[in-house]
Amino acid sequence: MPTVLLRKSPTAFKTLPLYVEANPDRLNYQSLGRPLNFGEVIERRRPVEVPNTHRFALELANLGVSVRLTLGWQDREYWVLVRQQRLDRGDVVLKLISGYVPAHELNLPLLTAIQEIAEECLLETPEGWLSGRFGDTWLPTPYEGPLQYRETPHFALASLTGATRPVHCGERVLMERPRAYVHLPTASLQLVYDMRLEVPKDVHRPSLFHVDERLEDGELVARLDRSQADLYLIPLQHGEPQEQLLQLRSGRLSPVATRGLWLSESFAPQDGWVVRAERIRWKDWWIGRALAVAR
Repeated sequence: MPTVLLRKSPTAFKTLPLYVEANPDRLNYQSLGRPLNFGEVIERRRPVEVPNTHRFALELANLGVSVRLTLGWQDREYWVLVRQQRLDRGDVVLKLISGYVPAHELNLPLLTAIQEIAEECLLETPEGWLSGRFGDTWLPTPYEGPLQYRETPHFALASLTGATRPVHCGERVLMERPRAYVHLPTASLQLVYDMRLEVPKDVHRPSLFHVDERLEDGELVARLDRSQADLYLIPLQHGEPQEQLLQLRSGRLSPVATRGLWLSESFAPQDGWVVRAERIRWKDWWIGRALAVAR
């Protein structure tokens, strides 16, 4: 039976539409107009086009963040993906941890990325749930109360080397160099942070769970469903993903079938600053990677 962890009103969330300018060397975004609620953002997320994918200026519905999270556990590394049923697009995909950037964090989207990790990626041990630190800063524990968080040990979160082309919010260069792309089908700017989560060596039999919010009867409801962990791992070898999908439960890795699987647009090819695809098949992503290596 799923456990309700949190209920909140969607009206409390506000974000801002954007004006984006891009050239081959950099991308700049700034807020535009008045704050929007969830419903207004969805209404604005309609397809847009640009004549030149390397140089353009246009208005977009919102700013989103994703985290390409590398999990370090038992001297191995894995990329972390979550399963999401996207009601606005009518599909089910595996995607990076991600979320909308609220208006007050538009110039500090890294804070949103860290918050999304705390909300979406949960590590359970037989002694309780792990909290985490980013440098000297404790991550939020959004479900304290329904879940028992351990005081020690904790996982360590750190930034990895980012993209080469800078992204500016106004005159300010974003730290950690996120990868940026404009997703044309949803008229959104997406920032992808590269981060690493290290599981402490003295943690035994960990399990990974994904928690996502859904709109139900006018409320955003976060539920934990132990029967559907919905958090997946792609093993890495020398930093490169392997053609395998796994889940971690009670310290054991189990393979997951990939037949008919779709990945979100962040895995699709990027042309300049633009991604055109809504999603990409798992097998097509692997074919694309093989072709890139062959070149």
